[in-house]
Formats: sequence, C-alpha cells, structure tokens
Amino acid sequence: MRLHYATRGPLGAPAVYLGGSLGSTHRQWHELVEALSTDYCVVGFDHRGHGASPHAESGVRVEDLASDVIELADSQGHDTFHYVGISLGGAVGQHLALNYPERLSSLTLACTAPAFGDPQTWHDRAASVRSNGIGPLRDATGERWFVDAVRPTARAQSILDDLVASDAESYAACCEALAEYDARPHLAAIATRTLVIGADHDVVSPPEVIAEFAVIKNAKVATINDSRHLANINQPETFNALVLGFLEIS
Repeated sequence: MRLHYATRGPLGAPAVYLGGSLGSTHRQWHELVEALSTDYCVVGFDHRGHGASPHAESGVRVEDLASDVIELADSQGHDTFHYVGISLGGAVGQHLALNYPERLSSLTLACTAPAFGDPQTWHDRAASVRSNGIGPLRDATGERWFVDAVRPTARAQSILDDLVASDAESYAACCEALAEYDARPHLAAIATRTLVIGADHDVVSPPEVIAEFAVIKNAKVATINDSRHLANINQPETFNALVLGFLEIS
C-alpha cells in the first residue's frame, strides 16, 4: 500500500507525520504544516481510501492503516518520527505507539478516542453511505466539525469538499474499522511521550472521552476552547502552538 503524501521542510530535519480525520486529506493540515516546516520535515499523507491514496477494501482495520504509515516512513528513510493524529488519525497513532513504539519520537493525539462510541452507529453510517453516497453527510458533518463562525468559511468548505469527494466504499470500510476499534484495555501500556488535545464543544470526542487518555503515563492533556471536532481548523493558532511547544521539548 503506497500512500499519497506531500513533504515540506528540510529533508534532514526531524520528521513529523500527520494523520487526518475520517474523510479528510493531507490538505487538512495546511496551517500546521506552515507552522512546522521551518524546523521539521513534515509529511502529510492520505490514509488508504482517502484523497489520492489507493482505495480501502472492506475488512480494513486501524492496524492496516498504521502499517501503511510504517511502510511510508520506511520508504522515506525515517527510522523514527513524531506523529500527530486527529480523530481516525489519532486511532492510528495509538496503534503505532502500542505496536511500533521504537519508531515514535513523540505522539500527539487530537480530538480522538480510545473507542468511538456505539459500534452500531458506524455500521449504520457505512450502510447509509453505500446506499446513498457521502453527499448527504455534508451538512451534519460540518456541524460536528466546525463552530458556527468557521463553518461558512472557504477553508472549512474546502475540507467538506474533500469529504464528499471521498470514495464511498472506502469511507464505509473505514467506518467499520472504527466500529471495531477499542484501545481502552491497552492505553496504560503506551510509553511514548504523549500530548492529548481535546476541544470543549467536540461531540465526537467529548471531554469525558479525552479524559480516558490520562492513564497514559506522563501524558500532557490540553483543551482548546471554542472548538468542535477539527480543532486544528477551528482554532489553528492555539492548536499549532500546543503542537510546536510539545515538539520543541520532545
């Protein structure tokens, strides 16, 4: 599986890999790439089934998406790297920390969860997408992802454009991957230095879910105010400052 990716920054600098949310592409990370690329080699990638990466097949699991990242890092000659993941990308990050800890210099988990609610909700969404496509999800997704002031902006709408352009079967397959994902029994085993970022108005990963990550030894937990699920888009300056400050002392 060869993921589509974009690299920016000094090639010999420490690498930072950016894993996005369900239905997004590496373009989701524009603001963070701008903030990091002076001092880091930043690699934004599209999960399989997203953007320009190959489609995902039914039965794909989060562990497969994590293996894709390791393969990409190997192809780039990055034996170790920092990882920043939001939502689905955060689930991938948890799997990396639990199964490839020697590869991670640090881990940032943003607006994600160790388990994503009722599995039936994800199976229902997968079935709906297979029947009706992704387009009908646009408005409801925009409400979950963005605060009212941000949702009408060109930036937010471009993220939603990427969502509805996604391959429907791949999106459904990744919904099913999230339905079965549950890292809660294993969180305390994560030894990688970790930053956890939550958002005060995130209904996907609400504060009580973010609090579950406190079992990670020495994890730093921060909450971004006036934000919904995509905190990196709702409050980019605050989000970027948290990530950059964390990386500088990693």
